[in-house]
Amino acid sequence: MKTILITGCSSGFGLETARYFLERDWSVIATMRTPQADLLPLSDRLRVLPLDVTDAESIRHAVEAAGPIDVLVNNAGVGVLNALEGMSMETVRDVFETNTFGTMAMTQAILPQFRQRMAGVVINVTSTVTMKALDLLSVYTASKAAVNAFSECLALEVAQFNVRVRLVLPGLAPETRFGDNARTRMQGGVPEPYSAIAQGVFARFEKPGPVTLALDVAGAVWQAANDPACPFRLPAGADAVALASAG
Repeated sequence: MKTILITGCSSGFGLETARYFLERDWSVIATMRTPQADLLPLSDRLRVLPLDVTDAESIRHAVEAAGPIDVLVNNAGVGVLNALEGMSMETVRDVFETNTFGTMAMTQAILPQFRQRMAGVVINVTSTVTMKALDLLSVYTASKAAVNAFSECLALEVAQFNVRVRLVLPGLAPETRFGDNARTRMQGGVPEPYSAIAQGVFARFEKPGPVTLALDVAGAVWQAANDPACPFRLPAGADAVALASAG
């Protein structure tokens, strides 16, 4: 039986991915800042562990408690939506601490066991915002684009140890907490000179067209975990697939 460790399982993509793998007879280690065991079905193949990917000690404890794993899914992330002028550098650093440095830190902590066993898969969940520039998302996009570049180089480094690296790129996902997370980091709101742009962005959010479902992301993670021949980048969701095809 294979084991997967997933970060950010309290909601959205992480929670659905944990369910998806449990239903398919994997052993699942679902991590979240504040563990809530009742979010997932009772199973002797499930462990829920506390993990804050911005805290080195938390990472160390979680990796030790997890033991050997076959697949790492770096899914934990925070959203932010604002013009650059409307954000403090403290907020910018906070976004990178979770989205970028948290992914790097978790990967670094897991790689030794993958290298020693000459097997393992690292799956990093980023976003299709890295494929198309969008208003008010400069900081969020930068944090995810950095993970894309990191993953590309990492894949070259670890291929000699039979370790695979893959990217899953979801599109707009209204059912996740991205909007809530983004609003908490808007501080004083969008600066007035950018209000017209903001109105257009919010209008698009209200009528998004095709979107990404959490189940789409879980399916893409499943493919990345189980199919060595799958593409390096896997768009997840109707809008993500359409954008990737257009590019």
